[in-house]
This record gives sequence, C-alpha cells and structure tokens, in this order.
Amino acid sequence: MIRLWKWYQSCLAVHPVKTQVISSALIWGFGDIAAQAVTHTTAKKRHLQSRNEDKDFKINWRRVATTSLFGLGFVGPVGHFWYEGLDRFIKLRLQLRPNSFSFVATKVAADGIIFGPLDLLVFFTYMGFSTGKNAAQVKEDVKRDLLPALILEGGVWPIVQVANFRYVPVRYQLLYVNLFCLLDSCFLSWVDQQENAPWKQWLNSFLSLKEQEGKGG
Repeated sequence: MIRLWKWYQSCLAVHPVKTQVISSALIWGFGDIAAQAVTHTTAKKRHLQSRNEDKDFKINWRRVATTSLFGLGFVGPVGHFWYEGLDRFIKLRLQLRPNSFSFVATKVAADGIIFGPLDLLVFFTYMGFSTGKNAAQVKEDVKRDLLPALILEGGVWPIVQVANFRYVPVRYQLLYVNLFCLLDSCFLSWVDQQENAPWKQWLNSFLSLKEQEGKGG
C-alpha cells in the first residue's frame, strides 16, 4: 500500500492531469459496478424481476464503459482544473486567508452552486444520450432526476467539502474528492437506474406542490 501511495504521488507530480483523468475513469467505473450490484439486490428483494429473468448478477460492461468515459472525459479534466483554479482565484483575486472561515465557506459555496449542479446536469444528459434517447427524452430524464439528486447530495457534499478545503492540502484535494466520487458515482448511477421510482415521483410531486403554493401565496 505504501508503494502504491508513493507511485501515485510520483504520477501526480509528473503528470497531474493525466493521473486525475485515468483515476477518475477507474473510480467511476467501479462506482457503476457497485451501483449495478445495489440495484440488482434491491430489485431482487422487492421481487421486481420477472420469472423468466436470470436472477444471477451480471455486470453490464457497456454501462461500465459509458460511465468510465464520463469520468475520463469530464470529471477528471474538468475537476482537476476546477479545484486548482478555484484555489488560485480565492487566494489571488479575493485575497482570502487560507483555511480561514471565509476562505473555506467561499470554496464550499462556489463548489455547491457552480460545479455541483453542472456535474449532475452533464452526467444525466450524457447518460441519457449514451443510451440512444432523443433530446426530448433526455430532457424529461433530467427534469425527473436532477432535483432529487441535487437535494440528496446537497445534504452530504458540503460537509465533505468543508473537511476537504479546511484540512486537506491542495495537492491532495483532488484525490480526496475522487475517493468520495467512488460513492458519488455509485449513488448517481443508482439514481439514474431507478428511472420512475416511487420515491422520485413523490419528491418531484412534493416540490411541484410547494412551488404552486409559493406562487399562490
């Protein structure tokens, strides 16, 4: 494990972008495999599988490859430049003192307001088109999945990022985020596979009702 860590540090120092791109692809691929396993187990427990369907778990490697490409083409490169650029911008342009309350709070707010929603939007749009859906179908999928995922992740990622921006050195913040992305990719893949699950329908109906009450008031 120590050798692996040193090897990773060496790769990160020499090829930072390439290292983050490759590691993101691997992490998101493993996350999707985990998501498929969770979905299979959940469906099995709820007896959602038909009698003629093979109940043995089989990995959908095409989906794994698709999700890995998302990590390779978006999460890795965009995430790398986002966190590096965010740190430089807040230090040099806003001139906030590193590790201060305002420094950490600004980073968390920017990450949650800008990068978080963008990441979810790109993910659900990409996954929709990758399965052969047209623009109208993808739009409906994004409308169905984006808000529930954003709300659920909104309760977790700010806490994760407070610890990241406060205690983790900048050179390791991307690794920290990528490790949590293993769980995040599993969660997002699971949300995407849930399609019109009852909990999604309830949450979207609840949000629509609140919106109507707000307009009526």
